[in-house]
Amino acid sequence: MEFDYVIVGGGSAGCVLASRLSEDPSVQVALIEAGPPDTSNLIHCPAGIALMARTEIVSEGLNTVPQPGLNGRIGFQPRGRTLGGSSSTNAMAYIRGQAVDYDTWADMGCQGWSWAEVLPYFLKAEHNERIHNEWHGQNGPLNVADLQSPNAFAKRFVEAGVQAGLAHTTDFNGPTQEGVGLYQVTQKAGERFSAAKAYLTPNLGRTNLHVMTGVTVDRIGLVDGVARQVHALQGRQPLSLTARREIILSAGAFQSPAILMRSGIGPAAHLQSLGIEVLHNLPGVGENLHDHPDAVLVADAPGQTDLIGVSPRGAWHTLQALWAWRQHRQGRLTTNFAEGGAFYKSRPSESHPDIQLHFVVAKLVDHGRQLTLGHGYSLHVCLLQPDSRGRVQLVDRNPQSAPLIDPQFLSDPRDLQRLRDGVRQAQNILAQPALAAYGKEWAASADARSDEQLDHWIRQHADTVYHPVGTCRMGQDEMAVVDPQLRVHGVPGLRVVDASVMPRIVSGNTNAPTIMIAEKAVDWIRAKH
Repeated sequence: MEFDYVIVGGGSAGCVLASRLSEDPSVQVALIEAGPPDTSNLIHCPAGIALMARTEIVSEGLNTVPQPGLNGRIGFQPRGRTLGGSSSTNAMAYIRGQAVDYDTWADMGCQGWSWAEVLPYFLKAEHNERIHNEWHGQNGPLNVADLQSPNAFAKRFVEAGVQAGLAHTTDFNGPTQEGVGLYQVTQKAGERFSAAKAYLTPNLGRTNLHVMTGVTVDRIGLVDGVARQVHALQGRQPLSLTARREIILSAGAFQSPAILMRSGIGPAAHLQSLGIEVLHNLPGVGENLHDHPDAVLVADAPGQTDLIGVSPRGAWHTLQALWAWRQHRQGRLTTNFAEGGAFYKSRPSESHPDIQLHFVVAKLVDHGRQLTLGHGYSLHVCLLQPDSRGRVQLVDRNPQSAPLIDPQFLSDPRDLQRLRDGVRQAQNILAQPALAAYGKEWAASADARSDEQLDHWIRQHADTVYHPVGTCRMGQDEMAVVDPQLRVHGVPGLRVVDASVMPRIVSGNTNAPTIMIAEKAVDWIRAKH
């Protein structure tokens, strides 16, 4: 099968690319996705996120190697495996990061990626239901809304944050990120509004857009040194696609480098150790992996059935909410769970906020995989600019094998110090009158006060908050994988467009920035052809 563009990965970036490139009726666009279509009600009902970790919607077998910085624990690395990718499985918070994030990219040699140059693409993507000003878009495909039915405890968290000295904000994506407030979310009319819902679903009727699910990509084939073929498996049947113009990898921070390496594009010594022929030695492929390390404080709130939890009365409330959502797309099942948030500096000497909080209106233990009885709330404490760097490598040549994921969490001592200071401030928020009357921390953090106690607790409880980036980073040095226009160095006809190209992680959730990256890439792709 032959197309003008073959896009590998139907996640956030892939959906944007497929939609925008197929706007030109003269080109044929193929989008291939390893997972199933996004038909599950667990995707479209916002509260379905609570059950996704046990379904095929989330990739199986993605875990870290043992992490010395986490006391040798193995971390969980869930990624969305369906159309929409992780935008179909995330907590839907709409956050762009800070202007300095993108100005730093430009300073690192990534021309065209300063804040002034990326803001137009955020605006192009966004339709904000409430905020109408120069910081927000109104006519883009991606719907951004206030929570339809915010939980009473999310409002109490905001009040507690103000009592602790934070400013109240109604827009984390405005002139300043710092403060405490409720998140805006990628929802519309009581349903999740993923990148698939925004960009792909409205355009599935286009005759020049070909969407294939259940397709696992093995490798990219070169013809006279130019990327032209995508070799894949659909079930057990081999499938080969040819791209007349470009192949675009949008498989994410784990799978995009893995596909490159299986294709013979990557660090020569690693490829040779697996018996893979080296077609192009590109040492940065799989390097620079980093993520937001995150530790979760958990509090019991007995009898507080406004919070979502496991109890007879809680079950009755959930049944009522299920009816309300099915009939009217309203009620407590429109929650994203992580309803409230905050950004602040771990210490006064920091120039910008380096800690993010997510306040969850339920008890969250082990990514929600561990059932906990009763009612309570949780507070994620996330370090925004970690200095630790890890890598992704192959375990073998089999496209069905999960890659080796080694984020090297907390390997840089500065990360632990700043996260410790961030946890202390989070504990202070939980101790404020607005929340203290309703709950008490039951995790080991309740007794952790000294530096040593907090360090031990963090190492024993921290893990990802699902924002891996950087493994195909852009730049112009010898360890860069793509240039500032996201073309793979030394391999014509091949680009990478997803979160893996970020040279340095953004200060916040990574979904909106990934959508922006794809919107920006489209203009360069069109200009070339």
